[in-house]
Amino acid sequence: MVSFSGLELLATAVVALDEAFVVRYANPAAESLLATGAKSLNGQQFLQLFSERHELAKSLREARTTHWDYAAQNVTYARPGHEPLPLSCVVTRIDGTGLALLAELRPISKQLRLAREERIVAGEQANRELIRNLAHEIKNPLGGLRGSAQLLERELHQLRLPGARSDELKEYTQVIIKEADRLQALMDRMLTPHRTPRIEPMSVHEVLERVRSLVKAEFGIVIERDYDPSLPDLVGDREQLIQAVLNIARNAAQAGASSILFRTRAIRQTTILRQRYKLALELQVIDDGPGVPEEIQDRIFNPLVSGREGGTGLGLSLAQTFVQYHQGVIEFESRPGRTTFRILLPLT
Repeated sequence: MVSFSGLELLATAVVALDEAFVVRYANPAAESLLATGAKSLNGQQFLQLFSERHELAKSLREARTTHWDYAAQNVTYARPGHEPLPLSCVVTRIDGTGLALLAELRPISKQLRLAREERIVAGEQANRELIRNLAHEIKNPLGGLRGSAQLLERELHQLRLPGARSDELKEYTQVIIKEADRLQALMDRMLTPHRTPRIEPMSVHEVLERVRSLVKAEFGIVIERDYDPSLPDLVGDREQLIQAVLNIARNAAQAGASSILFRTRAIRQTTILRQRYKLALELQVIDDGPGVPEEIQDRIFNPLVSGREGGTGLGLSLAQTFVQYHQGVIEFESRPGRTTFRILLPLT
């Protein structure tokens, strides 16, 4: 008798098939996804559940023979009395159980979310290296530029020019010095994420309360709270997480939001960046601002991309970097009047 106790608690739908592709087991998540009880599924021909039977049968035979995983992005589950359900199907050969294949089923929307997370991580790593190199290249000439402006200012003082003319030229050198300092600070911000995180247990609500006090003092904006008091402590770098949430909240306030909501929830049996976790934190920052411009939504986490005039475009890029240091990810949904940034972090 094969034991499937390890699959009972999975949030992912899993179905076990025999050599003839007959369903011999369906976990509770599969029952929920397919809207059919396990007793009804057991004994059914797996291929009969989907529209793409001929193509699917060929792929299942290949998976059974070659021991390769088979991934199908467009398998359609024909639900009696319901709209067809597009699914992603990954089939793996299993040996030593008396069965042949294990099929993992996911709604296409969830599969797309996972693929998007992977693209964000890959893009973030490339952007991080590019920005780091760029910042190093810019910092050296900036020092020379500022030093030259200071020397020029001293020379102007020694020339003893008429007062009005001297003040005018000194103002020009001060512009150069101040702009060099501003760019220097920008370069330092680009390089900041590369320090080693300081790991310690913390309450995520203490992090949020710190951010709340900072944003409220700076913008005078209303920040509401909807916290889950049962959440365990989070292990991570306090300052990095404060900065990540602060960047998101500040963006909302600067974009013109009149209110922000901080919401925390515990999520069980979830996948973050292809890694399965028994327990995770979902932290939402919801605002009523104008939303993220549609033309930059696909690039919102890229450095130097900003929807606000005068913005540096580093806030969300740094936030994503800090969250990824904690094996997490940031997602967002935006429309005028409601933007939700969702931070997912594993809880161990």
